[in-house]
Amino acid sequence: MGARNYVATPGGRVAGEVRVPGDKSISHRAALLGAIARGTTEIRGFLESADCTATLGALSSMGVRHERLGPAHFIVHGAGMHGLCAPSQALDLGNSGTSMRLLAGLLAGQSFEATLVGDASLMQRPMERVAEPLRRMGAAVQTREGRPPITVSGPRPLVGRDHRLELPSAQVKSALLLAGLYATGRTRVQEPGLSRDHTERMLGAFGVPVERESNAVSIPGGASLQATEVRIPGDFSSAAFFIAAGVIAGTEVLVIRDVGINPTRTALLDVLRLMGADIRVHARGAAGDEPRADIEVRPGRLRGVEVPPAAVPVAMDELPILFAVAAVAEGETVVTGASELRVKESDRLAAMSAGLAGLGVAVEPSPDGLRIHGGRVRGGAVDSRGDHRVAMAFAILGARAESQVHIRDVQNVATSFPGFAAAARATGLLLAEEG
Repeated sequence: MGARNYVATPGGRVAGEVRVPGDKSISHRAALLGAIARGTTEIRGFLESADCTATLGALSSMGVRHERLGPAHFIVHGAGMHGLCAPSQALDLGNSGTSMRLLAGLLAGQSFEATLVGDASLMQRPMERVAEPLRRMGAAVQTREGRPPITVSGPRPLVGRDHRLELPSAQVKSALLLAGLYATGRTRVQEPGLSRDHTERMLGAFGVPVERESNAVSIPGGASLQATEVRIPGDFSSAAFFIAAGVIAGTEVLVIRDVGINPTRTALLDVLRLMGADIRVHARGAAGDEPRADIEVRPGRLRGVEVPPAAVPVAMDELPILFAVAAVAEGETVVTGASELRVKESDRLAAMSAGLAGLGVAVEPSPDGLRIHGGRVRGGAVDSRGDHRVAMAFAILGARAESQVHIRDVQNVATSFPGFAAAARATGLLLAEEG
């Protein structure tokens, strides 16, 4: 899994340009839809991280062949809608909650039984949000007191339903749409707010008729998927760490090349601009239905803000790095409505609060957010609690600390951003790996 610890040294000259690996969310979906399509799907820009290779491994265990043609370049030989076969053992998805939730939806339409497991962190994450609506479609889904393992038993006839989610969730929505491919009638998912729309965009690219409303999407059952070519842009959530680095530690202009700027992903840019950041987006067109751009960042003075409630759910993955930015902004930054962070790879609110406090930052946790008083950041040691986004957030913040920041337990950075430390050093950050 790579280094056990990082050491972030203040200073460095952050400038130039950098590229980040392919989008994790899109990579998962390209592999899953390619697996049940007719024909061969070519994927360029696939994220070769632990999470995404867990999805490929699970599909291989169900008889789907894939080939690696080169770095980030794969082909998936589609088995068709009903071509998957029963795995010989439980499907181990490592740390990937996305793999587990989306596969639960896909497996709901199969004719065999399969069990989904993961590492110690994933086995503690809540799964009833996806299991319960799948049961309402007729699927046989079992959890252990609401957590993994998830066992999905077939064959069970599925019926399309009109789902109204209590909270926006791209993973739950995606699982229900994948199950809806195998259901009779229409499956419609309505959310109370915006969530990532990669699944519905990609379903359309694979030939599924998709109807979209403001916060709702529906598909007909029985549609078949036709293989296609998928070109994956750089992952905005990974780019977010270097956007932050350019804002808080830049010495000149920093450009992050070829990043996906799907409007359901980029709320962080709006929040950073509210704080006074100078960020410019240079569109590069689209690959398929996914827009992409070069993002240009200039250093500047930041002020604390009250983060707009509408931005919080769509910037959930970026909140750890936003908390790090807030630590060096002038004044107070307040985030509420982020209770979902407590059930990620770690309790991210607790991990970020403890880490910031350990570096001398005034921080007040609440059940659903943090209040951060920006100012000086001392050096010291931080426990990432095995969470990749927490680890990377403190690696960036270390550039503005008064002395070195030691970040423990960073192996899981490989789940989303293999090569992060090398990319950080290429921008001018002083980040060393240990162990």
